[in-house]
Amino acid sequence: MTDLKVIHAYRHLYRGLLHAVQFSQPARFVARDRLRAAFRGEGGRLDTRSIIRTIRFLEAATRTRGIEHSILRNLLLVSFYRYHDTQKSWRFVKHNMKKQPMKTVEEHIEKTAYKHYDMTVAMLNKSMGLCLR
Repeated sequence: MTDLKVIHAYRHLYRGLLHAVQFSQPARFVARDRLRAAFRGEGGRLDTRSIIRTIRFLEAATRTRGIEHSILRNLLLVSFYRYHDTQKSWRFVKHNMKKQPMKTVEEHIEKTAYKHYDMTVAMLNKSMGLCLR
């Protein structure tokens, strides 16, 4: 029974995401990958109320280009540049191996760049009862 609820929740969220981004090319793949990561991740729990609220949020993003649409667009854009755009080719990696190693300040910035963003998304989820990532 629980597996069926998880499958239905995944399908409803995925369908809502596809309609909200209007099946646009890069956004649908980013949304799919983020949804897969959320459902395959460890420690996830099924909260039906937050899933229903998230589906309503996605439906509102589908209907009009209001605040919901811009929030979703920005979440997907940040996710694209955070996870998908960082995949480098082997030539780029080989070329950078010849350069000097990163400085400690640059390493610190790279590690903490998205900390404030993650906290903002977590507070949005908590205040609105959503399950966005």
